[in-house]
Amino acid sequence: MKRRHEVPGLLKSFAYSKTVYGAAVILLLWYILHLTIKSRIIPGPYETVAEFIRLIQDDLLLHVLYSFLRILAAITISMILGVPLGLLTGMSKKADDVISPVAYVLYPLPKIAFLPVFMILFGLGDLAKIILITTIIFFQIMLAARDGVKEIPAELTLSVKSLGLNRHHTYIHLVLPSVLPKIISALRVSIGISIAALFFSENFATRYGVGYFIMNCWIMADYVQMFAGILALSIMGAAIFKVIDLAEKGICPWIYLNNSKE
Repeated sequence: MKRRHEVPGLLKSFAYSKTVYGAAVILLLWYILHLTIKSRIIPGPYETVAEFIRLIQDDLLLHVLYSFLRILAAITISMILGVPLGLLTGMSKKADDVISPVAYVLYPLPKIAFLPVFMILFGLGDLAKIILITTIIFFQIMLAARDGVKEIPAELTLSVKSLGLNRHHTYIHLVLPSVLPKIISALRVSIGISIAALFFSENFATRYGVGYFIMNCWIMADYVQMFAGILALSIMGAAIFKVIDLAEKGICPWIYLNNSKE
């Protein structure tokens, strides 16, 4: 019994040590680059962190908040639309025949190219930016849910049917536990691309957002503040990743139990 309680603590310590190690390596490489370039274009980590701490008490926090809310809104919409549609296409051959061909055509298209179209249709405000990010995350979530359903072994499906479970209980006890890890992995992959798209979109028709802040500092040739903005964007992305990891541990604990047994 004691051994079972020790495993989560060991995993937590290992994850923490990996985070510290990764941050230390990045700071070291950054400092070496700063010494090698010997230009104000690449400020040192210390002065950048000091400027970041100063700016976060000023207006940088507001820029981060705007960017975070745009990402959060896009994730929420994508999950609400993508998960049910993915489950439907995975469970129903008719729905798969109708929806999947359209998804396969739209999925590879570079969504960032549609930003001008979204801005014309939905205005210059937040809505166009949220829709842009949603189009990136949505297809990842939908296809992950669909593929997750299709990869459920036939033996498990037959076992569930033999137990007499109705459609509702089949979803709860078989389908969702099978597809949730894949959905979370797809969300994790799509976040990096979404943050890049958000950075690009925040350079148009907005006064708030980390993307706007970074490019404005670049135009003003204030490279220390520019790197402080890059640091803020990186921290925001890392925080979102961490929240997804924590959600995975809470929603799919069996993944970590299997890993601990190995």
